[in-house]
Amino acid sequence: MAGLVLMATLVGAAVPQSANAQKRMRDYGIVTGVMKTGKYNAITDVPGVKVGHVTINNGEGGDKKTGVTAIIQHDGNIFRKKVPAGIYAGNGFGKLAGVTQVKELGNIETPIILTNTLNVAEGIAGLVEYTLEQPGNENVRSVNAVVGETNDGGLNNIRARYVTKEDVKQALKNAKSGPVEEGGVGAGTGTVAFGIKGGIGTSSRVLPASYGGYTVGVLVQSNYGGVLEIDGVQVGQLTKHYNFRDKILQDVDGSCMMVVITDAPVDARNLERMAKRAMLGLAKTGGIASNGSGDYVIAMSVCPENLIDEKTKEQNPKLLHNDDMSPLFLATIEATAEALWNSLFVATPTTGYEGYHVDALNNEEVAKWILDAKKAVGLDKVYKENEKIKAENKKK
Repeated sequence: MAGLVLMATLVGAAVPQSANAQKRMRDYGIVTGVMKTGKYNAITDVPGVKVGHVTINNGEGGDKKTGVTAIIQHDGNIFRKKVPAGIYAGNGFGKLAGVTQVKELGNIETPIILTNTLNVAEGIAGLVEYTLEQPGNENVRSVNAVVGETNDGGLNNIRARYVTKEDVKQALKNAKSGPVEEGGVGAGTGTVAFGIKGGIGTSSRVLPASYGGYTVGVLVQSNYGGVLEIDGVQVGQLTKHYNFRDKILQDVDGSCMMVVITDAPVDARNLERMAKRAMLGLAKTGGIASNGSGDYVIAMSVCPENLIDEKTKEQNPKLLHNDDMSPLFLATIEATAEALWNSLFVATPTTGYEGYHVDALNNEEVAKWILDAKKAVGLDKVYKENEKIKAENKKK
């Protein structure tokens, strides 16, 4: 099964449940990367993309800490207008249902479901039923459901397999555009990253108009280990809380699911290249893709002209040249790293199955370290100057 992160959980003082609620990294004044974000700084900044959660949580100390997160790529019938896609396994110790058909055909025909390791089957069942029920799919006899997972078996009684196919269908029904709920919700309810509470995180980047103005959105399910680094600051070392420091902190196994969506006209080959760059975003956070960590990236393009319409005999896609891919690579790296950091900033302390407790990131302390480090090298002045330039460009 996918690896399980079980580590000591002392990162600063324990933070009250409500203290970090929906406060993201940028809410603390931390600006990361050189590209601007979309309106919501979320995967839903990509036109047509929706996200829904079902959270299964019976309260502090309860044994239910799991759920489902659903990503719907566009407003149409996804089975009838399939989505170009590429998948990359940064480390394959996990379960990503449907991967071989995507690699063979270069497209995805269902929404994406994320859940826990032992409920992948229910994810498939719910997604298959959802697809068969869509108008126009009355004669469909085969569905390649794409379902990813991480192991939440520390905080959650994973062997009880609480997720049902009805939960999966409800998450799809709940899917909406706009702001995305993050932290310990949906498939991130019981996850742990770097020995602190992980969860769902999201971010986006918008390319400058001179590079096409395309949007790249990322959503992650964080449940992995390493030596935590946030925006260049060695947080793990500062807190003296990192893997391999002593025997207590030696388990770096876990998993991370990363979903990348863009509206840029990119085919399956270059989407796989974008997926590979998401792993560089994971590396920026201090993740090491350990032996027992299932680290998968699913990258998709929802460019309307490139959706694969079964009604046509030929496909005439509009595609970017290889030479035009580098801005999308950078956008993917930046958005993936920030999505992972957001999953930590928004998460709250949690006590779950058999009293297992996980603290959250000490946001205020960490934010001070990061802002002080930027000020020390003059980056605060650079940011102000950049904002001034952007404001002047808008007036022109």
